[in-house]
Amino acid sequence: MRPQNCEIAAYMRLTHYFMPTLRENPSEAQIVSHRLMLRAGMIRQASAGIYSWLPLGFRVLKRIEQIVREEQDAAGAQEMLMPTIQSADLWVKSGRYDDYGKEMLRIRDRHEHELLFGPTNEELITNIFAQEVKSYRDLPKNLYHIQWKFRDEIRPRFGIMRGREFYMKDAYSFDLDAGLGRAAYNKMFVSYLRTFARLGLKGIPMRADTGPIGGELSHEFIILADTGESSVYCHRSLTDRDVMSEDIDYQADLQPVIDSWTAPYAATDEMHDNVRFEAEVLPEDRISARGIEVGHIFFFGTKYSEKLGAYVATQSGDRVAVHMGSYGIGVSRLVGAIIEANHDESGIIWPESVAPFHVGLINLKVGDRACDQQCEEFYTKLRAHGVEVLYDDRDERAGMKFAEMELIGLPWQLVVGPRGICNGMVEVRNRRTGEHEELSVEAALPRIFGT
Repeated sequence: MRPQNCEIAAYMRLTHYFMPTLRENPSEAQIVSHRLMLRAGMIRQASAGIYSWLPLGFRVLKRIEQIVREEQDAAGAQEMLMPTIQSADLWVKSGRYDDYGKEMLRIRDRHEHELLFGPTNEELITNIFAQEVKSYRDLPKNLYHIQWKFRDEIRPRFGIMRGREFYMKDAYSFDLDAGLGRAAYNKMFVSYLRTFARLGLKGIPMRADTGPIGGELSHEFIILADTGESSVYCHRSLTDRDVMSEDIDYQADLQPVIDSWTAPYAATDEMHDNVRFEAEVLPEDRISARGIEVGHIFFFGTKYSEKLGAYVATQSGDRVAVHMGSYGIGVSRLVGAIIEANHDESGIIWPESVAPFHVGLINLKVGDRACDQQCEEFYTKLRAHGVEVLYDDRDERAGMKFAEMELIGLPWQLVVGPRGICNGMVEVRNRRTGEHEELSVEAALPRIFGT
């Protein structure tokens, strides 16, 4: 009988793994992330603005999704799943059916019922809440899901950064009054700072337009990158601050945390190609940069609850509309954004938290008994320690193997060659720092484990 883990062991070997890399830069790719995702065999275009996620890219997508999920759960949100296809009736009732224009993909089923491929879920979640929650005793609630969305961009470009189909986490809070609703907004604000920190990014919050979502309070979270889509003017100290990593008590008053990130800078931070400083000298404490939006949060009070019947009975017996917020993170967009912020001329440099594999094991001379034996030993030990390893066991040139490992950007490379192994030595490479170390066989794995 085959061992239960035989299949897993096989697919982590490049002789079995599906990773169709490209040597040349694709002509259609205009930005770094699109170019590197195609070259690294992470995605392939199915049609304009719609992509298939191949095994390497899908692993990164799921890594990001899990971190987003864990931070939402920690902040008290509850995961569910809503469908991609929604009834148009709810959108007509909310008054938003025409707000998205041709970006909304409208569909008629065989019974001539009007449907749509959801670009967001305010209407549907409000309807679910309205049907099930009737009393203040059942508040607060924060419900989220991670689901595919569709917006029919007139000119999809930049790969997954501005595609038509995208993977998104969207959460929705329901509270009894405006004060409690703003407290829920603050929880998500802090949760987003923690999420981006865990992804190896510095998410900078900026006041933003509410657009078709509505409301008066909104923040976008951006990361700075030379290829960012928007001009950003922000306080210099925001880029120098350490990302949030400390434990947060979500039951405490979070306003001081919010103020520490926004209050000193709220009057001057601008984004979306604002030209406020264009005609004057930029103040010394401000910088001009390019930014990529990776998250957007909104507090819109009773905009949807009043129209869609989300009312609850208060303790005094009054019937009031609940106050709501919505909170989005572009999970698939984050894959591209992380690459934009983490790459060099050789390829991607993944933060360890989202890397598809932790180690790339390179056998420089397949067929050499000593090399094969040592690689198999490393491969077995790494997996036994729970370290995900991609083993390049192909009979290919060393130069090609090194180039592909640099391209896909795994945090560590463990290189076994015939000359070194004769002396009991192997090479350990750190992708981010570029450091190369010749270590004994016994010292190599502890170096990678960080022990």
